[in-house]
Amino acid sequence: MAKDYFSSRCQNCGGRLHLTRLVCDDCGLTLEGRQELPRLARLSPEDREFIELFILSAGSLKEVGKILDLSYPTVRNRLDRVIENLKALDYERQQERLSIIQQLERGEISSEDAARKLSQLA
Repeated sequence: MAKDYFSSRCQNCGGRLHLTRLVCDDCGLTLEGRQELPRLARLSPEDREFIELFILSAGSLKEVGKILDLSYPTVRNRLDRVIENLKALDYERQQERLSIIQQLERGEISSEDAARKLSQLA
């Protein structure tokens, strides 16, 4: 599979990247607005490649093992790691929501700012 070096984190400061513009190459139609990357796009390239292979193998870990020349337990461990990484993305989002609510409670941001920030996380 081709290596994909896309990351959901800024290479400069580590902040979260998001989409703001989509453009049609044929007609020039442009859609703008802040959009969070899908969860699968926020996984590492290695995890995304594994998920793609898993899907193309109709969910057969045995088939994935054959293709990658890995034992079933090794493939199962990789799947478990991907599952944990997806769960970590959920945890990260929960922590961001909690941080916004705590900022609101401490009076550091207005309710309007908190609502805006929370809607951007949705």
